[in-house]
Amino acid sequence: MLESVSWVEKNFNETPDAIFIFRDDQLLVSNHAAQALQADYALSTAYITKLMNSVVRQQRSNTNDCFNCAALDMAKTAIPFTLPVKDGHSLSFFLVYSELDPAQNVYSLTLKSNDLMQRVDQLAQQRKLVQYVNRAHEEERKRLSQDLHDSIAQGVYSSIMGVRHLESAVQDADSAAFERQTKQIESQLYATLQEIKGMALDIRPSVLDSFGLPAALKALAKRLEENTGIDITVVARDTAELKLSEDVQTVLYRIAQEAMTNALKHAQANEINLFLVAHEHEISLEVIDDGTGFDVKQHISFNGHSLGLLNMNERVKSLNGTFQITSEPGSGTTVTATFPIA
Repeated sequence: MLESVSWVEKNFNETPDAIFIFRDDQLLVSNHAAQALQADYALSTAYITKLMNSVVRQQRSNTNDCFNCAALDMAKTAIPFTLPVKDGHSLSFFLVYSELDPAQNVYSLTLKSNDLMQRVDQLAQQRKLVQYVNRAHEEERKRLSQDLHDSIAQGVYSSIMGVRHLESAVQDADSAAFERQTKQIESQLYATLQEIKGMALDIRPSVLDSFGLPAALKALAKRLEENTGIDITVVARDTAELKLSEDVQTVLYRIAQEAMTNALKHAQANEINLFLVAHEHEISLEVIDDGTGFDVKQHISFNGHSLGLLNMNERVKSLNGTFQITSEPGSGTTVTATFPIA
């Protein structure tokens, strides 16, 4: 038991957060970080208790708009707190109030470093993004594996069987059967070749590397038009001399691909317009469809596709861009991505 108390005391003293524990607004105990703030920066415990008590009283007041709401049912309150230091600088914290024993009016005030909390949030967001990306990669691998098995492997197998029949036709000296079988094998191999080309374009379009983003978007739109019969218009303005990084080009292409695919598969769109426009300090991509639309708030989550809506947003933000989806049921959808340019 004594050993456990020693561990708790050691953890309390060595935590980087400054912790003060009060009873009836009188300081009972503080850890090393709190004592350092008092010694180095003349932090007044009377000031922080007065500040927090005024906030707590206000939140629990009958005149407060959120009185008795679920958020205030929790015995914790946090407010931003700035501690002035030398040379005009300041330290930023969150001052967190926690009830420990309401009957005896014992509570703690904890000063959490704002910079530290931001770093923790960034790490959490990075972990979440890695999870989304890994899941997207696995889903993409699953799709490719299924396509290879269902389309390519079956096509090759059919061609092999055709060659076997061709051998029989040669042995029987049936020229008509030989010619018919030859054309059938050729047709099957051509269809398999088209499947392979389509998969290669989905994985990485060579036109993007060879001729740039506008040409790649036009080639993508043409292929989707031929496959679906839907009218797709691509307008690229003031992009001829533009030098975009490979990462930005790839993300813009994938956003256009995902937005148009979603419009065709899920929104029953009859027309899609794509605008790639270079402005003075940014480049914007807009994909507008006249489909059924949807409630954006209910769909901002990973959806299992190669690039879900949330994953789109995260990939754009990772390159300092902005991403927006505007849609309502029955009124179509507009997907917009913008990146800064030099």
